[in-house]
Amino acid sequence: MEILCSLPGKYWDEWVGVDRLMKYTDENLQKQRELNNKQDAEKSTKPSRVSYTKPKGSNVPRGKKRKHDSILKEKGALPLEKLVIIQIPPTLKKQLIDDCEFVTHLGKLVRLPRTPSVDDILKKYLDYRLRKDGMMTDSVGEIMKGLRCYFDKALPVMLLYKSERQQYEETVTDDVDPSTIYGAEHLLRLFVKLPELLVYANIEEETLRELQHKLNDFLKFLHKNQSSFFLSAYHAPEEIETSTNNLVD
Repeated sequence: MEILCSLPGKYWDEWVGVDRLMKYTDENLQKQRELNNKQDAEKSTKPSRVSYTKPKGSNVPRGKKRKHDSILKEKGALPLEKLVIIQIPPTLKKQLIDDCEFVTHLGKLVRLPRTPSVDDILKKYLDYRLRKDGMMTDSVGEIMKGLRCYFDKALPVMLLYKSERQQYEETVTDDVDPSTIYGAEHLLRLFVKLPELLVYANIEEETLRELQHKLNDFLKFLHKNQSSFFLSAYHAPEEIETSTNNLVD
């Protein structure tokens, strides 16, 4: 089973296997829940970036450097030169904190399907770039396709809290893509995970920098449209169920 997508072009050109991510098991859900409670708020209040200060000059003996690199490799540390720096605007970091609070502490959910959906938002961004640039470059279209694919495959594996699992299973069937059902709230969660996911993509350094620039530009677009893309309040599960029943009647 593969978790992320392989698309033609230079931006998303390697399949990332599910063995590199946490599988959906009770044991891993428990681990994920513990990590969420401990790290989610912290990640949301800090820029999703990794800074690395290289030891000054050549004062670090080569032998110690090799030993240090070996220790990093043994610990499974991510290669620093391949990390994508995602700059999440402060108001969107606050959005992530509120999102976590609504779902994990207040027991509320995003009512589905969302309008606009992830698909709608990606299309709106393409229209925005077309108006601003006067043309649509292949790279922008390719990156939006990649984001959609990453979102569809990553959502059930690493973008849901446990309390959202039942809603997902009831809403997303085999022939439905999550990007047509979910919205900005869950899309933003993907950007917290993207730096660690893209480490495993076979992307050249120059292309990686261009990708980083475009992803940060997309986040600026989300920020500018925050009031229209994001919910200000979530709903209790019983409220969602009642609303759904009324629609059926």
